[in-house]
Amino acid sequence: MIPAFNRGLVLAAAVLALVLPAQALAQPTPPPLSPVTVSPEDGPHAFDFLIGDWKVHVRRLPDRLVGSTKWLDYDGASTVSRVYGSNANIEDFKVDDAKDDLHIHGQTLRLYNPASQQWNVFPFDVAKGTLGYPQTAGRFSGGRGELYDYEEWNGAWVLVRFVWTHSGDKAHFEQAFSPDGGKTWEVNWISDQTRIKP
Repeated sequence: MIPAFNRGLVLAAAVLALVLPAQALAQPTPPPLSPVTVSPEDGPHAFDFLIGDWKVHVRRLPDRLVGSTKWLDYDGASTVSRVYGSNANIEDFKVDDAKDDLHIHGQTLRLYNPASQQWNVFPFDVAKGTLGYPQTAGRFSGGRGELYDYEEWNGAWVLVRFVWTHSGDKAHFEQAFSPDGGKTWEVNWISDQTRIKP
């Protein structure tokens, strides 16, 4: 007989298998990171710098991997909060492009896994009640974070790299696509953030 706690885990796994999109289950996964010794500042506290309220400026390249140089600019705000006093955090992100009347509203959940010494990042949508995939995973080294996933873009899987850096009351984030497994990269999202309050 399965103990009650384990029965709950089995049920949760069965429910997830039913609700996860097929794309999330079928996507390629980046190779696991090799074991290293990670400092608290690069491990469980790596995203502490992001807790608080931020003014955000985003540059976005909508047409990707086609040689486009037409960027769109957005301005807005972001709020990042701890989850239950833990190292995990959630972000609510809203930016607007007044010129083209475009809006982006994103939400993110970041979780630290002490066993793998990696951060796992998930987009989610409270309004739709959905947890997004794919999961992004990676770690920090010397205050610089690199996280990766594979995403489908125009019918093909591309390797996606997310890079975080920060200094004082400034934070910088870049997203880049690689169609050739990391040999070449095209940056398509640049976010510069200035702290409003901690």
